Amino acid sequence: MQIQKDVRERIKKLLVEHRLDGFLFSSQANVLYISGFRSSNAYVLATAEKFYFFTDARYYERAKQKLKESWELVLLESKPLRTIKQTIKNQGLKVVGFEKDRVSCALRESLRSKGIIWRGFSNFIGKLRAVKGEEEINVMREGVRKSDEIYRELLSFIKQGMSELEVRSFIVSRALSLGAFGESFPAIVAFKESSAVPHWETSNRRIEGKGPLLIDMGILYNHYCTDFTRTIFIGKADDEFKKVYQIVRDAHLYALEKVKVGTPIGEVDKAARDYIKRKGYGKYFTHSTGHGVGIEIHEFPRVYSKGKDASVPIEEGMVFTIEPGIYLPGRFGVRLENMVVVKGGVGNVLSEISLDLVEI
Repeated sequence: MQIQKDVRERIKKLLVEHRLDGFLFSSQANVLYISGFRSSNAYVLATAEKFYFFTDARYYERAKQKLKESWELVLLESKPLRTIKQTIKNQGLKVVGFEKDRVSCALRESLRSKGIIWRGFSNFIGKLRAVKGEEEINVMREGVRKSDEIYRELLSFIKQGMSELEVRSFIVSRALSLGAFGESFPAIVAFKESSAVPHWETSNRRIEGKGPLLIDMGILYNHYCTDFTRTIFIGKADDEFKKVYQIVRDAHLYALEKVKVGTPIGEVDKAARDYIKRKGYGKYFTHSTGHGVGIEIHEFPRVYSKGKDASVPIEEGMVFTIEPGIYLPGRFGVRLENMVVVKGGVGNVLSEISLDLVEI
């Protein structure tokens, strides 16, 4: 795909910028991002001249079919790291970077080799991955379109007496039938007081009677993730729920207004957080307002006013979530989440699903 070709060119520029002869990528996510090939055991060695893809016999033949031009394939046999280091030596690479935040101590120790200077980097291509190209955005837009379709069908599917897991099963089944690889994360289906647990583990609990139903779902489409949350109400919503729902909805929109190129991303979180605090629910908003999305469900940058990414300026092409929430322990919770792409200098919501309260 053109996505990976563009990525490789940008990585070559990073090698020059950091004065590296090469870089060894070992994380599955980055290997997938660079090559477009999913493998549980693969490495990518990037150099100024070419890119090497190392994998074992389980994936080698398929990799040969998919990775053709611009790639040098190397079969990993009994001692994979020895093969990788020998390739590095054969190419005369002296200074080589590696992902120090993605490797074990044992792997780091095994990389030591006479004549090679290893330089560890944290999140070496995190910023590169944060800014999506046009083809990446189109893939994610299509993934969100399919996710929207599942959610619309879900509203007609949900019935009294079915379990949270039955709802999740519907999501998974429809995702696969629409061409997705599966879920981008295990869907959260939380009824009544379970909705007050931000990362509730979907259970056998039955949807019986009236109450809020929080649905946090995402699909994996063409290697890219989607992320989406709505909190609906089974039956007629009471006044307190409507009040909290409206506060979360308004906080979401205030955060969206802050999405502009050049604005520190922490300001997006601050807008939602300050509004919820003014309404008296500050202590019940217990997580960041969002996170980057792409090959992985949680990517750089984190949308949080107090985190290390708070000062990161918003850039054209970034894709991240806006998902404020209020969680009243033992009672109920409300979260509303959309993915936003920065296009034309401002935030554009990818989902077409309204933020208005739905009662069924």
